[in-house]
Amino acid sequence: MNIHGFFGLLSAFFINNNIILVNKKSVIVKKNRYIQKKALDIVKILKQWSQSAGNSLVLVDNTLDKAGTSETLRNEIVTQLETVKPVSIHVPIHLKPSNDEQFGHYLAGLIDGDGHISSKQQIVITFNILDIKLAYFIKKRLGYGSVQKINNKNAVNLVIASAKGIENVITLINGKFRTNSKFTQISENILSNVKFKDFSKISRLEKNSSDNLDNHWLAGFSDADASFQIKLIDRNDRTEVRLNFQIDQKQNYLLVLIKNYLGGNLGYRESQDTYYYGSTSFGVARKVIKYFDNYHLLSSKHINYLKWRKAYIHVQNKEHLNKAGSQKITKLKASMNRLYVESTI
Repeated sequence: MNIHGFFGLLSAFFINNNIILVNKKSVIVKKNRYIQKKALDIVKILKQWSQSAGNSLVLVDNTLDKAGTSETLRNEIVTQLETVKPVSIHVPIHLKPSNDEQFGHYLAGLIDGDGHISSKQQIVITFNILDIKLAYFIKKRLGYGSVQKINNKNAVNLVIASAKGIENVITLINGKFRTNSKFTQISENILSNVKFKDFSKISRLEKNSSDNLDNHWLAGFSDADASFQIKLIDRNDRTEVRLNFQIDQKQNYLLVLIKNYLGGNLGYRESQDTYYYGSTSFGVARKVIKYFDNYHLLSSKHINYLKWRKAYIHVQNKEHLNKAGSQKITKLKASMNRLYVESTI
């Protein structure tokens, strides 16, 4: 097994001719009571680090074979110490934002991700064709707008063009949207227009600069730009499961905000000039589940989320360590991101 490549080796300790390999994420010991006892002090320190940083911590107990030659992983037991904490097997009842405050945060996130305020004094939000019912739901909730098919694309636009409709949207998202571009677009394309002279006098435009994401903003932003991924990686005679919640952006300041809230990693793809956020451990995945169990996705991504969540439950129950459980996760992965007929609205 390539220990360095898999775990990112930091240190190796030798106790009574046994090897303890340690990095910030893992402790690997042979099945020996004395050695395990000595390793516990290291584990305690790493657990504290894991709790504070939201990182993965795994104790791998390798069972010796009959000949006493230890390096086989055939009977490997993986114990998640801090990462696969239990989540409820019961899926919460799917709910939409119940008041204007909640809906305003959701709408702000959606517009930050897939919205545009044009110089024609229109607010345009783009939806995948699978989410056309979501577009109609928002139209109905606002009381304004029209849903228009985009030529030669599997997408629709919700266009709000009436002055009253635009004022309604700005009132809902004011103090809740977070992107610099939307602040500029609203200021220059709407509030500077003579048609909105009276409205601009009573509405002081503010961007949300707080670090608080305990609201529906991230749900709306994720419906626009996020994806849920199940990754299966073959490791000798076992399969490693990784659950990734990912968001790609041209700028990184919102991704930094999300990372600080959930944990995880940030990266940059030079070939695409794109930044990305990704969850990197089951500890972070649990935080993602905790968030979306409280603030629900409204698009077809909610279906992918439920499958992603179910994969977490399989790992939580250690089903991924046997063939039947591994096949369940494989089927969940294969069924994600298909064209869904179902609707969450």
